[in-house]
Amino acid sequence: MKIGNINFSKNPVFLAPMEDVTDMGFRLMCKQFGADMVYTEFVSSDALIRHVNKTQAKLTISEEERPVAIQIYGREVEAMVEAAKICEEANPDILDINFGCPVKKVAGKGAGSGMMRTPDLMVDITAAVVKAVNIPVTVKTRLGWDCDSKIIVELAERLQDAGIQALTIHGRTRSQMYSGEADWTLIGEVKNNPRMHIPIIGNGDLTTPEVCKQRFEETGVDAVMIGRGSIGSPWVFEEVKHFLNTGEKLAKKEFRWYLDVLKEMVNKNIAHSGERGGIIHSRRHLAASSVFKGLPDFKKIRVAMLRTESVDELFGIIDNIPDQFGIKD
Repeated sequence: MKIGNINFSKNPVFLAPMEDVTDMGFRLMCKQFGADMVYTEFVSSDALIRHVNKTQAKLTISEEERPVAIQIYGREVEAMVEAAKICEEANPDILDINFGCPVKKVAGKGAGSGMMRTPDLMVDITAAVVKAVNIPVTVKTRLGWDCDSKIIVELAERLQDAGIQALTIHGRTRSQMYSGEADWTLIGEVKNNPRMHIPIIGNGDLTTPEVCKQRFEETGVDAVMIGRGSIGSPWVFEEVKHFLNTGEKLAKKEFRWYLDVLKEMVNKNIAHSGERGGIIHSRRHLAASSVFKGLPDFKKIRVAMLRTESVDELFGIIDNIPDQFGIKD
């Protein structure tokens, strides 16, 4: 598989762009565990061209995380073109356009998956952005606005004709948000459309290595993209890639090993954003990490981790968890 001049090994696994999740510290951890490509949090074109500091900070990338994509969203051609040029100056490997975010503050204003209701404008924006920059442009989108308007098969051809070099499809409509099960049937239909020649990346409900392997085999997608299943669990990429390469599940590590990974992620965020900012960036991962699932009455400890603003206090809470629950490994 190839996007622009970037070559990927067989069955690549990508980290999905997620707001308040895919900050640099987390991206670096996912890359460390084998993610083939990582994406920034999405960047508002309107905020970027207004030089909002918090938005501009999202453009910071490091050499260690390459290949890395910056993702932008918006609903105006001119703003998206200007934002794309600003993003290109940050030197990402790829520029991705978000036509998939379902949240009301984005889609309700016509951006993100709201674009599924205005496909002509979506194509116009895409073509203009492709023309404006010299790096590969890709798109991430959904099946359609609702179950009565699943337009992805035709839309994929139009986006390809507009010049994108890869397409990521989340197997839900906007109206589904994140409910129900992702439907990969149409993702497979796009991939197996003889008119399509760009890589197709599948996304949605990729929760285990077995599911990832199944999706590759059933649909023939060129890559899969893991989103919510990676939050607080950057090691998922190592687990998935090991299974894809060997057909065997990777042996579980000792409990404290996973805690050390989370602490390393916190330290990376602190190095980038300072102590308080680094802890704030890490909170969602600590709250959602799979390593804590199944621990009885864990809510109080989770709340304590989310409230602390001191790294010493936070690491003290984390280090004490095995003793509190009698975990000996």
